[in-house]
Amino acid sequence: MFDGPGQAELRETIEQGLGRVEEYLHEQVDYADEVARVTATYLMDAGGKRIRPVLTLLASQFGAHPENETVTRAAAAVELTHLASLYHDDVMDEADLRRGVPAAHLNWSNSVAILAGDLLFARSSLIFATLGRRAIELQATTFERLVLGQMRETVGPKEGDDPVAHYIQVLADKTGSLIAAAAQFGAICADAPQDVVPALADFGEKVGVAFQIADDVIDLSPKREATGKLAGTDLRAGVETLPVLLLAADAAAGNAAAASLLERIRTRVAGSAKTRQLGAPAPGQMADGMPGVPEQQPADDAEIDAIVAELREHEVTERTRAEARRWADDAVASLAPLPDGPAKEALIAFARQIVERDR
Repeated sequence: MFDGPGQAELRETIEQGLGRVEEYLHEQVDYADEVARVTATYLMDAGGKRIRPVLTLLASQFGAHPENETVTRAAAAVELTHLASLYHDDVMDEADLRRGVPAAHLNWSNSVAILAGDLLFARSSLIFATLGRRAIELQATTFERLVLGQMRETVGPKEGDDPVAHYIQVLADKTGSLIAAAAQFGAICADAPQDVVPALADFGEKVGVAFQIADDVIDLSPKREATGKLAGTDLRAGVETLPVLLLAADAAAGNAAAASLLERIRTRVAGSAKTRQLGAPAPGQMADGMPGVPEQQPADDAEIDAIVAELREHEVTERTRAEARRWADDAVASLAPLPDGPAKEALIAFARQIVERDR
């Protein structure tokens, strides 16, 4: 983000701002109750790229008073909101890992993990309350979209809905809305011109969608040392990402090869992680332990890896990359009203880089 001409000073400014945000984060999550403190800081201490605070700090550069104390508080509150959502997401998704460590609900329990997320949501709301009515309204609207996005993902598309359009809306709500809010808070708290705020909001939402679509491609990557997870982690959990949805559309249109691959993904890969945890039925037994015609044995690692590799090389994955690039290009186009300079160039570089992370 900061490799272009005149970017060294901006990079130093953002790094210093992140230092202040990090310090403020730890001050805000220092609960007197030990269980509350340990659980609430668990994911925060596990690391993370702090993408949302970085965007808040960058957006503040378009204002008359960048990097002031309110910008620091807003950046921290946005990150707390994001962290809170991760606790809840991991419980709902029955995730095993988050940021390279066991998910919080596996360390404690579902209830404790949900409560830890609630604590962080509460603390972020208290911080936003110090920033005025406009900040409170933006936070409330964003929180509503986060919940609606999770609800839409959980329930799935209604009969007659376009599954791809439904999926994109989920990404916009669950990821794009908070990234858009992060950028808006930076501009608002730094007293930026009014026309800057909607431009940054549009940029943030589109970048969020591009980011998540790019993640769908990364999920198929065999480079475990780079991604930190097995190739096809989402597929193994039964999550149908954009490549699978595009494959399903091709299958519905009569593409026999797409239909064959889709069937193998859904029957041999989806749910394989949970099947391994629960244990396969013994030969000659049904899943309930009663004698009878044996169920099909779960796919082994070699079969799953081969199916994931086939999807990775399928043209729907390249179409997914192209879709991520399209959203990134649209995000960059949203920046047209912003004045040229190092901050705008950094935002453009960010949009370009997030869709090339699997290369």
